[in-house]
Amino acid sequence: MTAGASRMLLEQIQHAATSAGLDAVGVTNTAPFTQARRAIDERKAAGLHAGMWFTYGRPERSTTPADILTGARSIVVCARNYEPPNPHTPEGPASTAGGSGTVAAYVASDAYGALRAGLERICEVLQRSGFEAVTVCDDNRLVDRAAAARAGLGWLGRNTMLLSRELGSWTVLGSVVTTAELPAPDQAQSDGCGTCRRCQTACPTGALDTAGVLDANRCLAWLVQAPGVFPPEHRIALGDRLYGCDDCQTVCPFNDTAVTPARGQPVDLGLRSNGAARGNSVDVAELLRMTDDDLMAAFGHWYIPRRRPEYLRRNALVVLGNVGDPDSPAVEEILRRSLSSASDVVAAHAVWAARRLGRDELVAEARSAGLGNHDPDGLVAAELAIPVPRRQTAG
Repeated sequence: MTAGASRMLLEQIQHAATSAGLDAVGVTNTAPFTQARRAIDERKAAGLHAGMWFTYGRPERSTTPADILTGARSIVVCARNYEPPNPHTPEGPASTAGGSGTVAAYVASDAYGALRAGLERICEVLQRSGFEAVTVCDDNRLVDRAAAARAGLGWLGRNTMLLSRELGSWTVLGSVVTTAELPAPDQAQSDGCGTCRRCQTACPTGALDTAGVLDANRCLAWLVQAPGVFPPEHRIALGDRLYGCDDCQTVCPFNDTAVTPARGQPVDLGLRSNGAARGNSVDVAELLRMTDDDLMAAFGHWYIPRRRPEYLRRNALVVLGNVGDPDSPAVEEILRRSLSSASDVVAAHAVWAARRLGRDELVAEARSAGLGNHDPDGLVAAELAIPVPRRQTAG
């Protein structure tokens, strides 16, 4: 393909992307992402990945884009903005007895659905021109932030997110790997973070203490998706975050000036708190009353570890302990039910929530009724052995 034909094809791709509502398009080659591979290896060796699998599981695969498609020559990388969350106060007043659990902005936007549709249109343009092309979106075959940075869409910030002077960081990323050889930028964007440390200071657990390096052991956005027990040392810091954490993005100065287009109505989360003016929220008490089938029907599109509802209930119980009304009969009923759960994960976190709310008598009653008798992994026993600071409530 001549240079002129390559430029014309790229123009067609850019037009297709813009028509599909994508906000940025860049191109890079399919050379290995050696720096990303080195970073993954170093962080795994240092124990910072906390069991994250995705692109960390097989870095030799996720950093070698040429393996995605035989004969691949280029990667078309695209970004789509989503609407940022409304400001909220983690320990502020709750709109329901059980409190409102906040959800990361990207979850409530369905940005990935629109992004995938745009990537498919780019694939069609390439295929009509006689080239092979495959989409790679939210996919462990490619380190998408590294690809976006090399394609000139931004730089990797101190919060490890892709940052752009025009778009900020409220974006989802996806790519098309193709056999077409397309013109790519001569160099990536320069680092714009400078000496700014807002994201590092704002992180509620210190997961960004080293600039540009995420300690997943302390990252709330990862911990709500990780299996097992939610670390006791980070439960109070979780505040009202049911799923995800946006703190390192909300404080970024590039997000203050970024133009984020309105995207219409947000996705129906199914359990929005009535009257909540605190961003994307879910009624925690209602979630905890749901059957497993209903819960998965409402939230099964989220990443829930091993597809086990107990892990979303785990998160909700920590939120309940942080923002629920300790004097509410509804909260008491939920705690009683959770303390008697057949799931040791649920029962263990109910112990913490009850004690956090100052309802130790409910734990005592549950112990008399057999709490901990079926505790194969010792989760309930471990909860009973650790101190829990009682939450201070108004009045």
